[in-house]
Amino acid sequence: MAKEDSIEVQGTITDVLPSSMFRVEIETGQRILAHLSGKLRVRYVKIVKGDRVLVEMSPYDLSRGRIVRRLRHEAA
Repeated sequence: MAKEDSIEVQGTITDVLPSSMFRVEIETGQRILAHLSGKLRVRYVKIVKGDRVLVEMSPYDLSRGRIVRRLRHEAA
């Protein structure tokens, strides 16, 4: 599968699980299981409950994804 075949969606972290796994609620209301990408692990990016993230999903399995970016919080 080519990298261009992935689906990118925004979501919110709802649960933090062991082994760098997260439960993410995406824009459609669906909850998926996602893991951190390698670049985020190498750079020690901390992700906590409530963070907005960008998730890449494969068209073959829409229940899992990879967190590729932590989005900035908007000023309140």
